[in-house]
Amino acid sequence: MDPKELNFQLAHLGINQADAAEGAATAALLSSLFGWEQRDTPGSIFVNEQFEGVGCSVKVQTQIDIAVDEIFGNIVHYAYGENGGEVTVRIEMEDNPQAAVITFIDSGVPYDPLSQAEPDITLSADERKIGGLGIFMVKKTMDDLAYEHKNGMNILKIRKNFS
Repeated sequence: MDPKELNFQLAHLGINQADAAEGAATAALLSSLFGWEQRDTPGSIFVNEQFEGVGCSVKVQTQIDIAVDEIFGNIVHYAYGENGGEVTVRIEMEDNPQAAVITFIDSGVPYDPLSQAEPDITLSADERKIGGLGIFMVKKTMDDLAYEHKNGMNILKIRKNFS
């Protein structure tokens, strides 16, 4: 399959919104929490649309949803912060074995989330340092992850097999 590429201004990623009303409610909540500007145009992508009808189970879709949400959170927090910026998301489907490869490309501050120390999950939430748990889950649920900083761009690629 040919890769699909989505380019958009980074503000928020919405996953699995039931309808436009739920999307508007989420946008209002994020606006009140973070001061983000609300817009009438869609600011969210729905990754699952790419997986419909290609044999991707709900469990795998959920794992991909969590990974995409975590990676976008890291891009917002570490690459751009309050200034915002653009990101490219490339979704490719592979046939043998059947898998999704999702590549995130941004020009923000160089940041390799894969090089960060893993959280000590033997500690309670109160004892553990804040941060790192989301990317830890991504590492545990995806089949392959790779990061590189090339030509001024952060490039993070995740791969998830459908079986």
